[in-house]
Amino acid sequence: MHIIVVGLNYRTAPVEVRERFTFADRDLPEALKQLKQTKSIMECVIVATCNRTELYAVVDRPHLCGHYIRSFMEKWFGTPRQQFTSDLYMYEDERAIEHLFRVTCGLDSMVIGETQILGQVKSAFLLAQELKTTGTLFNAIFKQAVTLAKKAHSDTAVGEAAVSVSYAAVELGKRIFGQFGGKTVMIVGAGKMSELTAKHLYSSGVERVFVVNRTYDRAVQLADKFNGTPLNMTEAIARLHETDIVISSTGSEGFVLVREQVEAAMRKRKSRPLFMIDIAVPRDLDPSIASVQNVFLYDIDDLEGIVESNMEQRRQEAAKIETFIAAELEAYRQWYKTLGVAPLIQALQTKGAAIHAETMGSLANKLPNLSDRELKIIHKLTKSIVNQMMSDPIVRIKEMSGEKHADQAMDMFVKLFALEEEVERAEQKAASAKPSARAESSLSAESAPKLGKGAVPALLT
Repeated sequence: MHIIVVGLNYRTAPVEVRERFTFADRDLPEALKQLKQTKSIMECVIVATCNRTELYAVVDRPHLCGHYIRSFMEKWFGTPRQQFTSDLYMYEDERAIEHLFRVTCGLDSMVIGETQILGQVKSAFLLAQELKTTGTLFNAIFKQAVTLAKKAHSDTAVGEAAVSVSYAAVELGKRIFGQFGGKTVMIVGAGKMSELTAKHLYSSGVERVFVVNRTYDRAVQLADKFNGTPLNMTEAIARLHETDIVISSTGSEGFVLVREQVEAAMRKRKSRPLFMIDIAVPRDLDPSIASVQNVFLYDIDDLEGIVESNMEQRRQEAAKIETFIAAELEAYRQWYKTLGVAPLIQALQTKGAAIHAETMGSLANKLPNLSDRELKIIHKLTKSIVNQMMSDPIVRIKEMSGEKHADQAMDMFVKLFALEEEVERAEQKAASAKPSARAESSLSAESAPKLGKGAVPALLT
């Protein structure tokens, strides 16, 4: 099996391309189901944010499956692949895993070390797990990625500086106007990004804030936190001329403000400048607004320069996180090596358990006068003997699984312990199962990341 990721992000594709390849939250379950049904894909997770769309998959043939994933994107988004293939990247196996680790830790974000992506990756994984589009590999890897990201943020100062897309938007406003005292700000959208923006504005001295949302109650809730004025969209358009700064971040699939509305507001402003920042993907503000005189329109890509000036400290902390990632990749390598021997270990444990059960049955028949307490003590001691006898062989075969002649070592292991029948039964059972179930049967996802070199799974219980 192989792991691949196919995607595009703010580095490989401009916002006008990225906005064509976004998954609405309501569509993600169906998209996951269709992706899982794509030929040769055994597990899948879709990570979709304003700055990236990434499709992770466990596949049997990476290059051919990359073609199948691009075909899925072509069909889902209704766009010929010739129009987007050049914007895509594709990573395989360890490079794909390393990419996931870097993304989840915030090292691949426009704002290094931002924490929002951690929650987004976690939510993407939990949705895929709920829909049963994940199996042993992704259940282990995504949990490992989330745990790693939490460690990265708790053990370093990578997230301490107040740097985010919303913060960068406010910083850009300061560069245009100096200070926010006496300025009126209109925040369009009442989601998390809008709330973060409002916090930065409030701490920067803004006294008058309009909060606009299609759901008026949400506008009221956010406005109350910052002594702002809630507006519906109709009221916002009517009072646009009173506004000096517009920052928009909604989940709308179309423009919330168009050129004609802004032109009408500018006539009332008598040439006073209007500063507008669009931090939504797809974009909220009609790009043609930029041609209106005395209107300064910026989109999310324009914020990159602002973000860059606040990144040096985070880069230093990011270097520490890179060492964490290297350690986690090595832990993954050691765990993955055990997958091949897991069926052999299970076969040995099954045989040991059968021998132990047969012995205890024979003992009970031959010594019928033993009390329950005596049988319990004998059962415990004999089980301990069997476990101790199996412990060293299990440790050694796990160690040998990572060596050059691992296949020969596993063949010898089967012969030495006469496990041919147990292995054959396990293979027949796996062959009749679905791919994801087959993967699940080989090793528990919960224990997967913890099975490092030399670790011994539970024996007889």
